[in-house]
Amino acid sequence: MQRDSTSGTASNILPKKHRLLLLLKSSDEHCCPTLLCSLCVWPTGGIAGGIEICITFPTEYVKTQLQLDEKANPPRYKGIADCVKLTVRDHGVKGLYRGLSSLVYGSIPKAAVRFGVFEFLSNHMRDETGRLDGTRGLLCGLGAGVAEAVVVVCPMETIKVKFIHDQCSANPKYRGFFHGVREIVRTQGLRGTYQGLTATVLKQGSNQAIRFFVMTSLKNWYKGDNPNKAINPLVTGVFGAIAGAASVFGNTPLDVIKTRMQGLEAHKYKSTVDCAVKIMKHEGPFAFYKGTIPRLGRVCLDVAIVFVIYEEVVKVLNKVWKTD
Repeated sequence: MQRDSTSGTASNILPKKHRLLLLLKSSDEHCCPTLLCSLCVWPTGGIAGGIEICITFPTEYVKTQLQLDEKANPPRYKGIADCVKLTVRDHGVKGLYRGLSSLVYGSIPKAAVRFGVFEFLSNHMRDETGRLDGTRGLLCGLGAGVAEAVVVVCPMETIKVKFIHDQCSANPKYRGFFHGVREIVRTQGLRGTYQGLTATVLKQGSNQAIRFFVMTSLKNWYKGDNPNKAINPLVTGVFGAIAGAASVFGNTPLDVIKTRMQGLEAHKYKSTVDCAVKIMKHEGPFAFYKGTIPRLGRVCLDVAIVFVIYEEVVKVLNKVWKTD
């Protein structure tokens, strides 16, 4: 892998964030930067993700509750405000953070897999000038989303949904994150942490495909004919928020199906398709967009923060590694 120089060589044309490929190339001669990147980029991204989750998790909680609140029960909540009101009344403010730990514990490996796979794939799909167009960005994002779904997101989301659903029970049985995981594995086996895998792969794959497509397209538009043009962090944040909003409107139906497949009543559904058919039959098409507003708030902020932190950390590490 080439390094930047001050002589205007071809390596200057390539985006500097290609240096993150050091993470995936153990045979690279620059072992110290690899170690530095492993120790700094991944945990930093994880910490940023953890902070973001702590700030926005109540919206994730409300979204999940509304998606689990089926009409056939009948519905317990009248809307977002009512969900927040009843949760605080019955469980206190901390009730809005039920299931938070599963997302915090999964934030570091999820960010590592997502950006690591995207960088690996994009490195092989850029044109001769080092430019990645929107279509190729979509394909790389799809690959990154599928990878993170299988490796991290499915078990993490399954545990989160079960924790939130458990709180709605008359007698909650999970006393904490590790106790809950132990009980799920004891009663359902490891398979119990991989419920709704198909829906999760579809959701995460489409999520990242849409986000990276929009992000790549917006960045290419902003840079124009100058691939080395710097992007202000505020602009990156705005682009990230737009990418996040696009993914919400593009795949919320998959998110609803995934949530139902991972809930405590997942046994009612024979498969992902059966779940979709039953939702449509008993609740109508609008049920596929339950929780859209709270999800929109969380995802826009989430994607904006993650992309800003990612790009800024890359800039810092590239300055540290730069040699003449």
